[in-house]
Amino acid sequence: MCGIVGYVGRERAQTVMAGEETNGAHGALDVVMEGLRRLEYRGYDSAGVAVLTGDGVESRKKAGKLANLISELETDPLPRSLTGIGHTRWATHGGPTDQNAHPHLADGGRLALIHNGIIENFAELKAELLEQGVVLISDTDTEVAAALLGSIYRTLSEAGTPNALPLAMQQACQRLEGAFTLLAIHQDSPDLVVAARRNSPLVVGLGDGENFLGSDVSGFIDFTRRAVELGQDQIVTITPEDVTITDFHGAPAEGREFHVDWDAAAAEKGGYPSFMEKEINDQPDAVGQTLLGRTDLKGNLILDELRIDESILRSVDKIVVLACGTSAYAGQVAKYAIEHWCRIPTEVELSHEFRYRDPIVNEKTLVVAISQSGETMDTLMAVRYAREQGAKVVAICNTNGSTIPRESDAVLYTHAGPEIAVASTKAFLAQITAAYLLGLYLAQLRGNKYRDEIAEVLSDLHEMPEKIQHILDNADHVKKLARDMSDAKSVLFLGRHVGFPVAMEGALKLKELAYIHAEGFAAGELKHGPIALIEDGQPVVVVLPSPRGRDSLHSKVVSNIQEIRARGAITIVIAEEGDESVADFSEHVFHVPQTPTLLAPLLTTVPLQIFACELATAKGYDVDQPRNLAKSVTVE
Repeated sequence: MCGIVGYVGRERAQTVMAGEETNGAHGALDVVMEGLRRLEYRGYDSAGVAVLTGDGVESRKKAGKLANLISELETDPLPRSLTGIGHTRWATHGGPTDQNAHPHLADGGRLALIHNGIIENFAELKAELLEQGVVLISDTDTEVAAALLGSIYRTLSEAGTPNALPLAMQQACQRLEGAFTLLAIHQDSPDLVVAARRNSPLVVGLGDGENFLGSDVSGFIDFTRRAVELGQDQIVTITPEDVTITDFHGAPAEGREFHVDWDAAAAEKGGYPSFMEKEINDQPDAVGQTLLGRTDLKGNLILDELRIDESILRSVDKIVVLACGTSAYAGQVAKYAIEHWCRIPTEVELSHEFRYRDPIVNEKTLVVAISQSGETMDTLMAVRYAREQGAKVVAICNTNGSTIPRESDAVLYTHAGPEIAVASTKAFLAQITAAYLLGLYLAQLRGNKYRDEIAEVLSDLHEMPEKIQHILDNADHVKKLARDMSDAKSVLFLGRHVGFPVAMEGALKLKELAYIHAEGFAAGELKHGPIALIEDGQPVVVVLPSPRGRDSLHSKVVSNIQEIRARGAITIVIAEEGDESVADFSEHVFHVPQTPTLLAPLLTTVPLQIFACELATAKGYDVDQPRNLAKSVTVE
């Protein structure tokens, strides 16, 4: 949630190149607004900016989409500035109103602050500030943080303390509890932005005579690819020439510089009508890139970063997968593969439930944390709890340098590129791919599979991008059915084995995008209750196992199809190419290429993504930014 951008630059001498007069400095407002535009994917319900001018701090903010703020700036423009901050807010404390939007001002309007996260002790601090006579006009915890920072700054400034704003930020952060990223500017320091982070994302962008801050690198990718990741409980001060990092007590600290490998064009729609449609079509590359470079010169599988002794991994007697939402369904697929290949009992836990139920976790437990952003707060807190209990943690993540990988003992990065649409598609397939690699790595390490067996599975995986592309190239009939069904009020999904989490993911996509009732069931549960929902005209999507698969699951699911069709259901079947067993009693059949059973979710998921996207588009909804949803849930 909450996009954050900061910028500070210096005016440069004008130069004449090719007969044109140019000025090397970017305007703060232009940088900040472009950053906020690129961060819209995070989900928000208000937006605002503040800049430092010769007359002090000036701010504009509006509830609603960024377009509302742009309109406000056209009506009431801000003067040119070289220092500014910007914010897109997802409402937590206080509704999405102009008044509650960020930035919030303090110290008599001389200081502006923006905030991502939740200040858990805001009520206590608010009472203290009100007793001091501070006037607060919003319902937010952010204004409390701004007032606290302003009060501390004023005391330091009146005492003649040098470097007052960074020092005030240090002292304020020592008082705050919860998760927060804070950015602040003050009219006394016109070429300086101070920021802090705890349990909330923040990254620095390095420029020439200018520096940047962002919730992630999308916030400044148009201007630089050099970035610095910050550690936990760190404060950073940026000027046009310098970046200074300390901890909350002022001790010097260092960040890790890295290079952003994708450019601004990767965050654009690439000619597709929506980011989601583009990202669905990105999936062959996302899976292919995630598979690249995973073996050493001897053909052994490797992880990106590994800080776990191999003897510990060999002694693991239980695996717990931690995730939320779509990532949890990727974890469900991982469970089938890991248990089959490694013979290790594997549980899949919703991160937000895990640490509150006194789970049995110890030094022989391996925790696998799956998060697209690497900043999912529920999962981060569960990871920390697991490590406190002695467990080792492997992260599966799409964002290099984010918090969860940094706080884990090992990491497998999914190289899906930036995923802009709120509803996850290519990240989901990349997560499943990474989970397969992890399972094969453990099987290799523990001797559960021979090298040639692992090589055979890897060979099958490397065929997946081409097979996914085949589905994408032949999706017109899926799209047509989705348009024809745009008036549907409810769709049910059935699946068995690895088809069960695919069914749940298909239902989730339809709920997220089309706002209709959709539910995924294990097909074996049908007669234990859900069959009561079947009535004449009820659409039911069935993920049919391969007839070449495990035991008699195929025939059992075919029986389910016959049962629901006999009760009037409209049956829509995802089946393997060459399987004509349901042609006579299914209204619609979508075929996917043949593949081994455990790998099938990489294919069977794709038609369901296309179906949900097209149906929601036909209903006139914004598939990139569904209502009430945010891309990254960075608060509990």
